[in-house]
Amino acid sequence: MEKLVIGILISEPALRERLLCELAGLFGPLDFTSQELEFTYSRYYDREMGGPIRRFFVCFHELVEPQRLSTLKRATNALEDRLRVEGRRKINLDPGLLSLNRFILASTKNSFHRIPLAEGIYGEITLIYQRGAFRPLEWTYPDYHSPEYLEILDSIRDLYRRQLKGQARTSG
Repeated sequence: MEKLVIGILISEPALRERLLCELAGLFGPLDFTSQELEFTYSRYYDREMGGPIRRFFVCFHELVEPQRLSTLKRATNALEDRLRVEGRRKINLDPGLLSLNRFILASTKNSFHRIPLAEGIYGEITLIYQRGAFRPLEWTYPDYHSPEYLEILDSIRDLYRRQLKGQARTSG
């Protein structure tokens, strides 16, 4: 079982509370929400989403089976569509799975380093955990190289590690 983490890009602050309620309805209670950070790593989303664009991360108390990643991505894509404003996305949801040794993102974009999962969804190992820290790979998006993102994901990994320890104590 792994930790569902969603990286959220948002350009319409008024949608934030509705988005968080919708996510909790889909995936259960949130157990972490990061601070918002300016998203300045790419202009890819500017035309569709407008600006300014902010990024934050959330994760959920319930752990998930890794083989559900494609289903989770399809659910977040549907939520993006439901929250469009005048036909334009104002949020972008990037679900991923965090384990003790890696962070995998789901994508609809095929590339040499992505593995087909199901129904047009691909998985990408974005970060590996090695020598006590998350480390980006050659293809890792530039924002996931940033100390701020790595610190947030390390905090989530620590939460996940404590969660696993707590489950081991209660089942043993």
